[in-house]
Amino acid sequence: MRYLTFALGKGRLAGQTMELLAKCGIECKEVTDKNTRKLLFTNEELGLRFFLAKGPDVPTYVEYGAADIGIVGEDTILEENRRVYEVLDLGFGKCRMCVCGPKEAKDLLDHHERIRVASKYPNIAKDYFYNQKHQTVDIIKLNGSVELGPIVNLSDVIVDIVETGSTLRENGLEVLEEICPLSARVIVNQVSMQMETDRIKALVNKMKENLG
Repeated sequence: MRYLTFALGKGRLAGQTMELLAKCGIECKEVTDKNTRKLLFTNEELGLRFFLAKGPDVPTYVEYGAADIGIVGEDTILEENRRVYEVLDLGFGKCRMCVCGPKEAKDLLDHHERIRVASKYPNIAKDYFYNQKHQTVDIIKLNGSVELGPIVNLSDVIVDIVETGSTLRENGLEVLEEICPLSARVIVNQVSMQMETDRIKALVNKMKENLG
């Protein structure tokens, strides 16, 4: 029996995933051990392997077959646009992708004016403004605190994930438009799905049964 390999998004997502898998009878405690320096973790009995990766890399590992299954946020799946199957909404890690900015920027959005948009998610921003709103914008890619964009006049608005909105409020910004709801998803390599259909489907069904 070949190993089935999971790529897990680092951080809280990995912890929540391992809790869910434990309910399914799948244990691999080392994965969430903060002191370990290991990169690959194995459950020999069940023929499963796990590794942690930065969120944006998870769909890449899955597309190229380095991982059979990936657990990652919907934001990453939309942004990376990799050739993978999305098979299950896990329902945790819930948040929203939104257009945010100072209150006065609402007029610029309503009148479809040409504006500057700062975001860690340029592809999502581009798709929203060009294909859904049909508004011409200049998109500026940022990697750090995008909230700074409108504050220092780099951009008129930002496109970012909103969980509670407290960071926005503290900086005089608000949600102006909602793009889409987000949560953690299970993705599967396209070849693995054909080669290991029964094992993967059984795993996904077990996860589904133990949600909530």
